[in-house]
Amino acid sequence: MNPLHLISRLVVVLLTVFLCAAPAAARQMADSTLPEGIAAGDVTQTSVILWAHSTALGALTLEIATDPAFSTLLFTQTLIVTDPALPVKTLFPDLTPGTAYVYRVRDAAGTQAEGRFRTPAAPGTRVPLRFGVTGDWRGELSPYPSIANVPVRELDFFVQHGDTVYADFPSPALGQMAFTVEDFHLKYAESLGARYGLNTWAALRASTAIFSMIDDHEVRNDFAGGAPIASDPRFSGDGQTLINDSALFEAGLQVFQAYNPLADETYGETGDPRTASERKLYRYRTWGDTAAIFLLDARSFRDAAIPLDLGGGFSADALKAYIQKLYTPGRTMLGAAQLDLLKADLLTAQAAGVLWKFILVPEPVQNLGPLNAADRYEGYAAERADLLRFIVQNHLTNVVFVAADIHGTLVNNLTYADSPDAPQQPTGTWEISTESAAFDAPFGPTVTSIAVRLGLVTTEQKQVYDSLPAGFKDVSLLPILNAQITAFNYDMMGLEDSDVDATLQRGLWIATQTFGWTEFEIDATGSLQVTTYGIPAYTQAEMTADPAGVSSRVPAIVQQFSVQPR
Repeated sequence: MNPLHLISRLVVVLLTVFLCAAPAAARQMADSTLPEGIAAGDVTQTSVILWAHSTALGALTLEIATDPAFSTLLFTQTLIVTDPALPVKTLFPDLTPGTAYVYRVRDAAGTQAEGRFRTPAAPGTRVPLRFGVTGDWRGELSPYPSIANVPVRELDFFVQHGDTVYADFPSPALGQMAFTVEDFHLKYAESLGARYGLNTWAALRASTAIFSMIDDHEVRNDFAGGAPIASDPRFSGDGQTLINDSALFEAGLQVFQAYNPLADETYGETGDPRTASERKLYRYRTWGDTAAIFLLDARSFRDAAIPLDLGGGFSADALKAYIQKLYTPGRTMLGAAQLDLLKADLLTAQAAGVLWKFILVPEPVQNLGPLNAADRYEGYAAERADLLRFIVQNHLTNVVFVAADIHGTLVNNLTYADSPDAPQQPTGTWEISTESAAFDAPFGPTVTSIAVRLGLVTTEQKQVYDSLPAGFKDVSLLPILNAQITAFNYDMMGLEDSDVDATLQRGLWIATQTFGWTEFEIDATGSLQVTTYGIPAYTQAEMTADPAGVSSRVPAIVQQFSVQPR
């Protein structure tokens, strides 16, 4: 037998044993009174939010200990479930920094589930750190085997990086888009629930602390929360002026917050109607002096996108005019209040000696060219340049942007220009976008199909591309991507010729054919190892036809590189 085949079969057997014997949450059945398992999240050095969704009315008990036998209970709370459709969550304060905890939930029906989390290390300490990120999963593609290996990686935390539900896509749970609170509940229950006897999200969320973020599909594709309601016919006025106060937005965000272990916070009187007294999803957390994360809400406060309209042609003058519009002063993706928080917290982290700074923004910051730029940070070029210039001028080191949304992994260093005609300036920063947990089709097939429509690739070339193995597809796609971005004086994909000290160890600087997630590991020396895990992408039809076969796909390393801190 081929040794690779033998290893592959062994991995399948080991994963099967793990799913059957270790995390019961992975085998959570749909008829359980804890159908989406349990979760711990929004963790700080001294607190955690515990979350559960029980369909059994009555008392639900949550307990925290440090020993897996729960021989000594450190904290206990009892909540009352009054609505079988509504999850419950509560804050546990007074925890100890840098401590591994276990917790247990028991509902009124006697159903019990256990989980674990670790509080971040206290400031002034330098400890190894390992965390994961993915985004974008659709309910009809569950149960998401692409994330099945996350629990065995023993992460310090995991980020659900936007598009945590596709409320505007029909699916088995709801054959239409979500409009009401009840509709959104159905979509989240599907997204996080069991299917074919497997629940990978329940296993993942029970295995580590969770941070949850929104992008657009929690409400509607490409919406702009800071834009006037009248600018988008999908949103009704309801006596309000901005989309982030519309009934549809409020329904979507209400249920997002209900289904995630997230503290319900609001901005104060910011002086800006788009952020004043609105939900505050921005988070800043540190893990000792090893790393800090900055979680951005890039959707609730943004101005309306500027669509690409070239008047029927791709002339140089038309493209230049469009890029000039993207530099319109004052346009914002983040909103002034959130941008100010980000800048202040970056300065605080740098002054405190925090080594790595991870800015998690759902849409890519790297420039990929005018096509579809309107929805990315590229479409808010003035604010993008302002943020990157701030990083350079304040000598902020080891800043990494982590994105999702585009359903594929692209790695590149970041540059900025002060105007469309100005030269690109290096920043010493870089970005990686993570794969989707399950969105059909991934980045690679989507981009090549668009390239055919635009006449950039012939039908014959596309047929050859489709016949290639996944790795070779990325080899053939890379020149297409580089041709698009270098035409606008942006650097080619990758970090090899940049001012970032990085070494590619496996795969390419792109991974665009698979479903998966990305792991970030910082060792005792401060070196960062980035690993992308993936499985072959699949369709809804393939999952329906062979659920056992598709669900047993084992995540494997498709890309890996290391970066040395400055």
